[in-house]
Amino acid sequence: MVRALILLLAQLADTPIVSEAVDTGEHRLVDLRTFECRDITRSTVLQRVCYDRAQQDLIVASNGAYHRYCGVTADTVERLLGAPSMGQFFNRTIRREAAGSRYDCT
Repeated sequence: MVRALILLLAQLADTPIVSEAVDTGEHRLVDLRTFECRDITRSTVLQRVCYDRAQQDLIVASNGAYHRYCGVTADTVERLLGAPSMGQFFNRTIRREAAGSRYDCT
């Protein structure tokens, strides 16, 4: 039993850590290594929220697709995550249709 555990740990130590990357529709993959991601279970609009605080980049999964928003402050993300209705907050404050080009990535 101990031998099997040691072999398993040795195999895990040799396994490379692969960073996740997502396609945000900008025709390039975004590496999520620097993002803090949260799976969202209390929203029918958002399924996942990933945020890179240093770059102020927000990536959200909505309706099965990832979308990237740049220049989003940490305060805005905290308000999104704490909103009674995350979908309503996102749709009113962040979504491109509401925010215009405010959070466009250049």
